[in-house]
Amino acid sequence: MRKLTFAMNLSLDGYTAAAGDDLGWSVSSDEVFQWWSDRVGATGLALYGRKLWETMSSHWPTADQKPDATPAQIEFARRWRDMPKVVFSSTIDKVDWNTRLVTGDAVAEITRLKAEDGVPMDMVGATLAGAAMRAGLIDEYVLVTHPVLVGGGTPFFTALDNWVNLNLVETRTFPGGLLLTRYETRR
Repeated sequence: MRKLTFAMNLSLDGYTAAAGDDLGWSVSSDEVFQWWSDRVGATGLALYGRKLWETMSSHWPTADQKPDATPAQIEFARRWRDMPKVVFSSTIDKVDWNTRLVTGDAVAEITRLKAEDGVPMDMVGATLAGAAMRAGLIDEYVLVTHPVLVGGGTPFFTALDNWVNLNLVETRTFPGGLLLTRYETRR
């Protein structure tokens, strides 16, 4: 059975995006960016919601070709393109960059993917993760908390019907006051 991790940047007040889907507050230091790049390099399959897929796919496929691209950005762009991805959406009809589109029941497809043998999966996109949280499918939560209060937007956590008990497995601080925390779901 595959492990499913929900991993994203979030503001101190718990949002993955500020109002209007603004991500400008989540710019990371080189060290944090490298940590995310290494995570993408180790991910066997990434599961995306439509909004974050559209943000990522509008930038990273060609980011390594920009004249001002840093070595870390070049590496991330290549890793992102190469990583197999699944996008869950009922509003788009085409994806590219090593990606498969699922337009049906996301929870059923995530359950099927988890049941397969294979490498770990990362989930990005708070709305998609909310459905997986409510279904009890997430094995690990990775939060990179930025020291900013955005006051509203897309919350990292969704409303749940039941408690989810977690075990803290890692903490790490990064430059600029960013804090990584990893929690495993207690089953």
